[in-house]
Amino acid sequence: LTDSPEILKILQNWVPRVSHYFDKEHYSYAGHHIIIQESIEHFGAVVWPGALALSQYLESNQEQFNLKDKKVLEIGAGTGLVSIVACILGAYVTATDLPEVLENLSYNISRNTQNMNTHKPEVRKLVWGEDLKDFPASTYHYDFILATDVVYHHTALDPLLATMVYFCKPGTVLLWANKFRFSTDYEFLEKMCNIFNVTTLAEFPESNVKLLKATVRAN
Repeated sequence: LTDSPEILKILQNWVPRVSHYFDKEHYSYAGHHIIIQESIEHFGAVVWPGALALSQYLESNQEQFNLKDKKVLEIGAGTGLVSIVACILGAYVTATDLPEVLENLSYNISRNTQNMNTHKPEVRKLVWGEDLKDFPASTYHYDFILATDVVYHHTALDPLLATMVYFCKPGTVLLWANKFRFSTDYEFLEKMCNIFNVTTLAEFPESNVKLLKATVRAN
């Protein structure tokens, strides 16, 4: 974790608009206007700072992390912003979250990718630590795992870590952006460092967001 990370600000990539809908947010990434419908009913249906940070980073670092024709899995996809950006950048995207989030997630992804010349994204249910058998290791190998603000004050941290371990094969890159709020966030990071090779790619001090890269340790 001692590599010198980039110190960045979360850019205000909101698109000015006149809108009567308080629950729709407009963004611009990779030359595309993205409209995200939010919901106040679920944590997963709001755009959190980590999603803005990772979207911005993927857009700006396409040579370092080239997503074109890569297989990408987002865990805890929420509103779908990061998955939409990954899709725009040319990835085969599978966006996953809890059942109650999938309707809004599917709506946002479909709405923002339907007229693009991109690989058709997939939306699937994934309950951390429980549904892993639905993604057999023999046939599901991802180049990138994306996760944003999946660590906060909740009880599913051990299943989340087990899910990360399950999907991270040799050659897989896990990109995790998170707003660090609680001691449990740092405890989770410490557990990750015991399992993976972890480096800090960027920090966004104004929003307390860290962007980390994790890979499987060589035997």
